[in-house]
This record gives sequence, C-alpha cells and structure tokens, in this order.
Amino acid sequence: MPDDRAKTGSDRKLISMDQDQEVRDWALRLGCSEQELREAVETVGNSADEVRRYIEHRKG
Repeated sequence: MPDDRAKTGSDRKLISMDQDQEVRDWALRLGCSEQELREAVETVGNSADEVRRYIEHRKG
C-alpha cells in the first residue's frame, strides 16, 4: 500500500523498504546511503527510532 504523505504518527515511525522513494527519503534524512539504511533495517527492524540510533552508533 502506498504511503499517504498526509499521514503522520505511526506511518512515519516505520521505514518501508518496499518503496524506492521512501528509501531515498529516509537515507537522506538519516545522512546515510541507501545500502547503509538497508543494512540497518535488516539488523534492527523497520522502526525509524531504532534505525536512527543504529546509524548514529555506527558513525561513532
């Protein structure tokens, strides 16, 4: 199901790796490559908060 960009809340708390535009947006927002984002989601799941913490920790 496509993202409804008008939605907020739980819709923005999860990262959907099935949508190319969302992957690009999250990678840009988190300051990482799309590959780094994919690895983070694979490791910690699709919670935006968990992915953010993982990426920040990896960057030191």
